[in-house]
Amino acid sequence: MSALTRRQWLQVTAAGTIAGFANPSSRADEKLKDIACRSVHLGYPQATGMAFYNTCRPITSAPGTYFCVCGWDAGYYGIQELGNGNKLALFSIWDSEKNDPNAAPAEERVKTEHVDPRVRVKRFGGEGSGGQSFFPLKWSLNETYRFIVSMTHKDGRAFYTNWLFEPDTKAWTKLVTFSVPSKRTELRGLYSFVEDFQRDRASAALTRRAQFGPAAVQSADGAWHSLRQAKFTGDSNPVMNIDSQIVDERFELATGGTITNEHNPLNRVMTLPAATATAVPADLPDSL
Repeated sequence: MSALTRRQWLQVTAAGTIAGFANPSSRADEKLKDIACRSVHLGYPQATGMAFYNTCRPITSAPGTYFCVCGWDAGYYGIQELGNGNKLALFSIWDSEKNDPNAAPAEERVKTEHVDPRVRVKRFGGEGSGGQSFFPLKWSLNETYRFIVSMTHKDGRAFYTNWLFEPDTKAWTKLVTFSVPSKRTELRGLYSFVEDFQRDRASAALTRRAQFGPAAVQSADGAWHSLRQAKFTGDSNPVMNIDSQIVDERFELATGGTITNEHNPLNRVMTLPAATATAVPADLPDSL
């Protein structure tokens, strides 16, 4: 992604949304220019809780695109279009700052506590290390997809679960539960982003655009609360063919190609209309 790994960038960005840290987009890295589309993010200020609900409507995509829908300081969950055109849902949890997936001691690694039989699970490295899962999902442009990440904490371990509202069954499916040694007791530093991971120069000329939300977070008492604000940020790639705006009461992110920064500058906080405060869906799972 840059001199810093995706994990480092997102942790700094997440920290900035909850603690007022400086945004990393102020440190330009000319080496990224014209290699890939600039990664752009939405940070949901002050949002913490036991579950994070969000939606994604992909508008324009290209091979090598990741639309992260539910990200937080320990992992991320969203949809990918691979270089070969295959599409899937990706859910990842970090367990180490080390890039070698075999470097962390076995007792410190992510464990798989539950897995849907259609899901493939493996370890990853190169941006820190941890566990990740892949669910085949033939998502389409201009359709809305719904996601939840939930967590619990017990005996020194954090348990993270990803949920998908499957388009075919019209029901929520529990896909994977990962656990990892952790002192975390809630999801913090919530974010979404759009990323070009193809990074082959040609990919920088292709547009990627998606709309997110309205999102919601579940507090410890089980109540859901709408997330009406999001801060627009970017990584250290200095190019400015990026943009963000509110469209149809959703936050939109766009990057690459002929995009121009005409709606909101970096680091601006956008606010959805007050009506979205009552937009938390009634059909979210009772038990997460």
